[in-house]
Amino acid sequence: MGREILSKSITLVLIIFFWVTPVEAVRLKDISAFKGVRGNHLFGYGLVVGLNGTGDGSSSEFTIRSVINMLERMGVHIDQDKLAQVKPKNVAAVMVTATLPPFARVGSRIDVMVSSIGDAKTLQGGALLLTPLRGVDQQVYALAQGPVLTGGFAAGGAAGGGIQKNHPTVGMITKGAHIERELPLNLNGKKQLYLTLFNPDFSTAEKTKEAINRALQGSYAVALDSGTLSIAVPENYHERVTELIALLERVEVVPDMVAKVIINEKTGTIVLGENVRISTIAVAHGSLNLQVKESMNVSQPSPFAPPPPRGAPSTVVPPGSGTIVAPGGTTVVTPESSVSVKEEGQALTLVQGGVSLSEVIRALNAIGASPRDLISILQSIKAAGALQADLEIL
Repeated sequence: MGREILSKSITLVLIIFFWVTPVEAVRLKDISAFKGVRGNHLFGYGLVVGLNGTGDGSSSEFTIRSVINMLERMGVHIDQDKLAQVKPKNVAAVMVTATLPPFARVGSRIDVMVSSIGDAKTLQGGALLLTPLRGVDQQVYALAQGPVLTGGFAAGGAAGGGIQKNHPTVGMITKGAHIERELPLNLNGKKQLYLTLFNPDFSTAEKTKEAINRALQGSYAVALDSGTLSIAVPENYHERVTELIALLERVEVVPDMVAKVIINEKTGTIVLGENVRISTIAVAHGSLNLQVKESMNVSQPSPFAPPPPRGAPSTVVPPGSGTIVAPGGTTVVTPESSVSVKEEGQALTLVQGGVSLSEVIRALNAIGASPRDLISILQSIKAAGALQADLEIL
């Protein structure tokens, strides 16, 4: 009985040992992609009809021509002298975009985005007419059609006021396009696969190579550069390349990253990477506040001030001076400016060098500065050579 309990305990320990991975480890499919396995962009020009007077106005000539061409193809002829009578208030010209996913088959459906290119107020309630979607090779790969969902609205009055929610001139059609052409891509029979890292890094590429070789139990992966790995397909996977890719996507790697500090001065945002370190340094940072106040002094005449003597020279008042000439005297308005300067006195603060990100944050917080002050402090620390990281300003 004791031997059985011991055997089960050893088995449990082995399971935990082999299945528990570091917290920092991520799947290979989350940091890389296989060459050739990607989506392709599609686009097309179409018309959205059925709008409640919120379509393109008479100034959108291309919309009028599109409507006329569509009617001509459907057997409706419009005389040239009556073109000015065509006012497509219920029609909007749009650009339709979509992404053709890898391995998409004929008959599959994809989402499309519809965006107005005229002066339409909103696409709410409209329906997209049949629109061919082309690739960069000008081949038609999908056909889109259906009601447009904007997720917002816009309404206005005749005087120009109105209300708007979200962005009503862009909408989506869920599963609104059918695939009509496939992109040929056959994985079986491939002898070589290429893996591309989203964030090229030599250390990450080397770790990825070692993890793949451990998973395949051989020397199959080679790092070509900081962002590309070449993987030789084992013989037993020549006709099962999809199974091999699924196996490799589950391989876990601890990606490396450069020490970097990102500063966005426009929003006051600071982002520190995990490997950021600072050396021991003394910092003193004081804020200088400059305040300028403008006030107007008004000098009023006495309540019963006598009028100016007869024959006295007339007072010339420059326009915009604020001086008012009244029968009983003169009201004088003079501007007055007051300037005050306040400088905060800050003593030198010793910032201890940190060996981890938490210690770096604790040292920066000890300065007691706001995020915008920290931007200047980090720039100064970098200039002093005490910030062991790349400083990037957006």
